[in-house]
Amino acid sequence: MVANLARGAYSALGAGWHRGVQWGVGAPIAKLRRRQMHPQEIQGGPTGIAEILSAERAIRLPDPFEGRSLGRIGNLEVRLATRRSEIRRAQRLRFKVFYEEMSAVPTGLASLSRRDADSYDALCDHLLVLDHAAPGRKQPFVEPRPKVVGTYRLLRGEVAERHAGFYSEGEYDLAPLLAAQGHRRLLELGRSCVLKPYRGKRTVELLWQGIYAYVLHHRIDALIGCASLEGTDPERLALPLAFLHHHARAPEGWRARALPERSVAMDRLPKEAVDPKAALQALPPLVKGYLRLGATFGDGAVIDRQFGTTDVFVTLPVEVIGARYRGHFAPAR
Repeated sequence: MVANLARGAYSALGAGWHRGVQWGVGAPIAKLRRRQMHPQEIQGGPTGIAEILSAERAIRLPDPFEGRSLGRIGNLEVRLATRRSEIRRAQRLRFKVFYEEMSAVPTGLASLSRRDADSYDALCDHLLVLDHAAPGRKQPFVEPRPKVVGTYRLLRGEVAERHAGFYSEGEYDLAPLLAAQGHRRLLELGRSCVLKPYRGKRTVELLWQGIYAYVLHHRIDALIGCASLEGTDPERLALPLAFLHHHARAPEGWRARALPERSVAMDRLPKEAVDPKAALQALPPLVKGYLRLGATFGDGAVIDRQFGTTDVFVTLPVEVIGARYRGHFAPAR
């Protein structure tokens, strides 16, 4: 996770965060309400041009932290988006990865705009990886811009509390988790993706550096969100799902449960029938990374047919991340 550490099986990151899961910082959220979401909203947000335009107008201006470079390796830099135009570029990257490369099914509006956009974009911070050696689309009389090659969407808990809640509440019942952990600052990640030629160690490392800098700045206590396994047939995913259920199940106070009407059992094999080595090989690389950091997983998986994935809920308290990893991802001073 530091996740959406969203979205996709090997997905955008070559690893596995859910397109719409995000991490949220902020004030205690014990009173965060859970609402029923419209199915179309669960699968991608606004369904009309007016709603998307309204969401874009609502995008807030950045604070000084957002203008800083959060890390750089060679020609690649990670920082937060500071302009609406940068968010639109991230949306175009998401469309390219989720809809053109992977198996997501676009709405008519997404097909016309060639952007993956929803109402949560106006509430979230958007982490960008920029390639300064590969300028984006050139325009007359406009200075060339670095190319957006990776992105993550970050939703802080205090923002979720003031608005519609967490995106992942469309798939999971977070009420017990929030009641138990309401004194903590939570961050939900989502909509992660990386352009195919950039899916290497450098890009993933920069995304982690950016998220960890964000965690430190906002004093995040724990990361939550949905990870995705590629495919919608749970029987084909029986081994990795059963492994996560038997060997990496979240403790009760951190355990989110899939909504009853969407829940798919994860314990599809008995514990003694699970070959841990084979199961790890079947997991997306980023999910394996979460496991190394100490992440645990909720009860029940959810099939997301629009995006062609099977989602699992992940929790990672920052305190369980070992000093080795903290030092690796901490920004240089």
